[in-house]
Amino acid sequence: MSFQNLGLSPAILRALSELGHTTPTPIQRDAIPLIIDGNDLMGAAQTGTGKTGGFALPILERLFPGGKRDTASTRAPRVLVLTPTRELAAQVHDSIRDYGKYLGVRSTTIFGGVGMQPQVEALRRGIDVLVATPGRLIDHLERRTVDLSAVDTLVLDEADRMLDMGFMPALKRILLVLPRQNRQTLMFSATFPDEIKKLAAQFLHQPREVQASPRNTVANAITHLVHPVDAARKKDLLVDLLAADSRRQTLVFARTKHGADKLVKSLCITGFKAAAIHGNKSQGARTRALADFKSGRTVILVATDIAARGLDIPQLPVVVNYDLPMVAEDYVHRIGRTGRAGEEGLAISLVAQEEAHLLRDIQRLLKQEIRIENHSGFVPSRALSIADAVRPPKPGKARPAHNVRRGHTSAGNGKPGGHSKPQSPHHGQGRARA
Repeated sequence: MSFQNLGLSPAILRALSELGHTTPTPIQRDAIPLIIDGNDLMGAAQTGTGKTGGFALPILERLFPGGKRDTASTRAPRVLVLTPTRELAAQVHDSIRDYGKYLGVRSTTIFGGVGMQPQVEALRRGIDVLVATPGRLIDHLERRTVDLSAVDTLVLDEADRMLDMGFMPALKRILLVLPRQNRQTLMFSATFPDEIKKLAAQFLHQPREVQASPRNTVANAITHLVHPVDAARKKDLLVDLLAADSRRQTLVFARTKHGADKLVKSLCITGFKAAAIHGNKSQGARTRALADFKSGRTVILVATDIAARGLDIPQLPVVVNYDLPMVAEDYVHRIGRTGRAGEEGLAISLVAQEEAHLLRDIQRLLKQEIRIENHSGFVPSRALSIADAVRPPKPGKARPAHNVRRGHTSAGNGKPGGHSKPQSPHHGQGRARA
């Protein structure tokens, strides 16, 4: 099947052809006709499946039927796309502009970390499509600098990630101010936890469902590898791995913002071109770091999980988990940056015995064992043992004496250390921001 079979106008097909897109991905093939027909939609799609095109192309076709601007067009936005992160908002906006190159689409993006006035001026000039993060959109609503009364299409992109980041109160607040009559709502998510399903039941009308791939699947082109290492020697092992090919672009995941900055400082001292991207960086710094990495000016990008979703990094050969994620599902999202578009990818995890329980959770999620291979010169003082892995008890709570035995913990919530998802960087400040 080609894009010509999906009911798209010649103007959109021309833009797709210039972008080198000739064949729709499965999510695009299934979603585009349903969205053009006006259905609400729940789409299960991992990153790298062409999800953005799956909703952006039919939305543009509905705004510009046959390539002509809809007579219902207003100065206020008719389409609102909500995303969890600034980077994803910027990328969705770029895709909409690329797809709508020959339509004259008016679009803008609003997110935190930059000044509000240019955003206010863009909204005043009039737009068709608004791409926003929830926190900054709430700011504009409070200042009455955005008018959402004309929105007839809402997209919730990476809905599960927005839930993870604490945006649910903001989402509900935004949804309450949108028109409910004749509104088309599209929800895309890698997973659909119960709270997301409840939100869908409340705000979607008889949604159709499409699924690009089963939940928590990873690309077959990705090779998984674990290098056991003593925690104190992780940094030296990472340097050794990176030095094997100092020109190979590598995305490294660290657990904390401080840890990411500290690692970048060490790598730069060693002579590598490295940069960090995380929630404490200004938007300008994050944009520059990502642009430098994509262009090759920076070879190593160290990121926290804010970069695990939505970042489109073409032909990324290697992802390194310097720290394993606290939540197993985040492993899938992290390594989804590599092995895309038919390319082969390598996912390397540096695992100390203290993290063995996290590795066990990941293997259970993937329903497969990951190859464990000692790296020459870095054999740990104690062989990595998943069978003996013990999940740390909840902080501040002593483990009952009768429960103290190998492989057993009184914390039965299935989360490392008794914690749930890592909190938003703004947790405890009233609402999440992006």
